[in-house]
Amino acid sequence: MHVTIINDCRDANAAGRQMARAAGLIGGTVSFVGVASDMEAAGNLIDVLDAYGDAPGAVLVNVAPRNGTAKKWENGTPFGYFRYKNVLVAASVDGLTLSLVKKLEVTDAINVLDIPTVVEKWVRESVLSQAEGDHIVRTQFRSYDFLPRIAAYLLAGGEVPFERLDIAEVADVPQTVWWVDNFGNCKTTLLPKDIAEKTEIETAFGTLPYIPMLKDVPDGAAAVTVGSSGLGANRFLEIVVQGGSAAQSLNVSSGGLLFS
Repeated sequence: MHVTIINDCRDANAAGRQMARAAGLIGGTVSFVGVASDMEAAGNLIDVLDAYGDAPGAVLVNVAPRNGTAKKWENGTPFGYFRYKNVLVAASVDGLTLSLVKKLEVTDAINVLDIPTVVEKWVRESVLSQAEGDHIVRTQFRSYDFLPRIAAYLLAGGEVPFERLDIAEVADVPQTVWWVDNFGNCKTTLLPKDIAEKTEIETAFGTLPYIPMLKDVPDGAAAVTVGSSGLGANRFLEIVVQGGSAAQSLNVSSGGLLFS
C-alpha cells in the first residue's frame, strides 16, 4: 500500500508530521507533494492517480484556507472521498481541488463528510476517546488529525455517514496554468480536444503555434505541445520554449489564465 499526500501545508515540519501520521495509521510507504493552491492540487491529483495505475493506494488531498470565502465553513471546507480503480481519494471539497476530477470524469459523485458527525460515531464506538474527538473537531491541522485517520478507517472497511455530492456540483476548472515545472514548462488545464484542429492558439502570452510533439518544436521557439501530465489517454497541453523556460520568457506563472 502506498499513500500520497498532496497539501499546501508543505514546510518540513508540516510535511514530516503528515507523513509520519499517515505511515503510522495506514502503513506502507508515503510520498508528499507540496502545492501552493487548490489548482496545483487538482493537477497533481490527476497525475498521482495516473501513476498508481491499477495498484492499490490512497491519496490524501487538502488545500483549505480559513480566510476569505472559506469563512463560511465552521472549520474549513468539508472533506469527501471517492474511489478510482483501487485507489481511495480523500480530499477537501470546496474550491478547485476536484475540478479536474470533474473534467476528466474520474467519478460521478463525492461522498461528503461532516467531521463532527464522523467523530461522534467514532467516540460512540470507542474508536476515539471523547477528549480525542473534541480535539479533532476543533483542530487547526485537520490534515494531521483527521484526514489520515478517516483514510485508514475507510481502507479497513469502516463505514461513516456521508452526503452524496454529484460531480456536476463541483466547480468547473478554469482555462489556466496549473503547474510550472523545473524546466519552466507550463502545464495547462487544456486537452488537445479543447483546441480542436487549430494550428495556432491566441493566448494571453501571445499567439503560439500548436506542435503536438516537444521534439518538433524548433530550438528557442515557444509553442503549445502535448505534455506528459494527465490520466490515461487524456494528456494536458503545455506551453514550452524549446531549450529554455516558457515561464521566464513569456512571464507565465502557476494560476495564470490562458486567455485574456
